[in-house]
Amino acid sequence: MGMNVASSSGGGGRRSRRKPVMAEINVTPMVDVMLVLLIIFMVSAPLLTVGVPLDLPQTQAKSLEQNDQKPIQMSVDIKGKVFINDSEIAINELVPKLKAITDARGGLEERIYLRADKKADYGTVARVMGLLSGAGFKKLALVTEADQG
Repeated sequence: MGMNVASSSGGGGRRSRRKPVMAEINVTPMVDVMLVLLIIFMVSAPLLTVGVPLDLPQTQAKSLEQNDQKPIQMSVDIKGKVFINDSEIAINELVPKLKAITDARGGLEERIYLRADKKADYGTVARVMGLLSGAGFKKLALVTEADQG
């Protein structure tokens, strides 16, 4: 019975042949997981915004979008003339006339639509807007056409 003593180091020769440990992180699996998560979130996000299905009661009340009154429309033409709906009015009579119309309709909270020719004098349009703002009309909307191009 004998012992085989081949080397005096005791550990054999395998340790010296091993590759050193890599300190770099392999990024490819992390990118793959991130892409899969991105696809899952992109597919599931529209499903989460559906909301709670409800069977709402039926009523005879009108919706808020319906309005029996014709909106107040102001216009400024190319010559600088000011119109309320379809009737021409002088600029100095503009505020008293509008206040009379809105008082008959229920107050200053009504929206006023302002239309102006694109070649109209900018100063006239700005003056009309300033008069309306100074008189307390806060809901002023500028009307434009949709771009066809």
